Amino acid sequence: MPNHPDHDVLAPFRSDDHDHGACIDDALAAAEAVCKTRGARLTALRRRVLEFVWGRHGPVRAYDILDRLSAGRRRAAPPTVYRALEFLLDAGLIHRIESLNAYVGCGDPFGAHGAQFLICEACGSVAEIDDAAISNGLNRRARGLGFQVRRQTVEILGLCAPCGTEQDDDGT
Repeated sequence: MPNHPDHDVLAPFRSDDHDHGACIDDALAAAEAVCKTRGARLTALRRRVLEFVWGRHGPVRAYDILDRLSAGRRRAAPPTVYRALEFLLDAGLIHRIESLNAYVGCGDPFGAHGAQFLICEACGSVAEIDDAAISNGLNRRARGLGFQVRRQTVEILGLCAPCGTEQDDDGT
């Protein structure tokens, strides 16, 4: 997992040479370690939900997870999926992208960090960064207003490199 200088790319945009299987294995191993350290249980259902989130390697909605869980078996109940997602959120193993009403895996579940997400409006891919200057600036301003930050998520919309290049090539 990354160490934290002033800023770090915790989960970059997916590239063509990305080893997706190793990425999922690493995320599941990290989840086991985090849960063990915190005295929490990564049940089979929670592990499966986390695997679905990482398997998409992009934002995934709760009902997409529900559909995948229900494939070939009796239908899973929505509260079951939401409880698993809530556990994974509280454990710091995933993030919720509010603007998309979707979830992504956390690039560094071992430490609390301010999450900043770069969201491509064209293809829907997401990268997670952690820039201490952004987090500290927001925390400082919030404290100045007497506000206590519990969780910080910044969502930035734009175009990833491939989509930006594609739009430049199209003349748009």
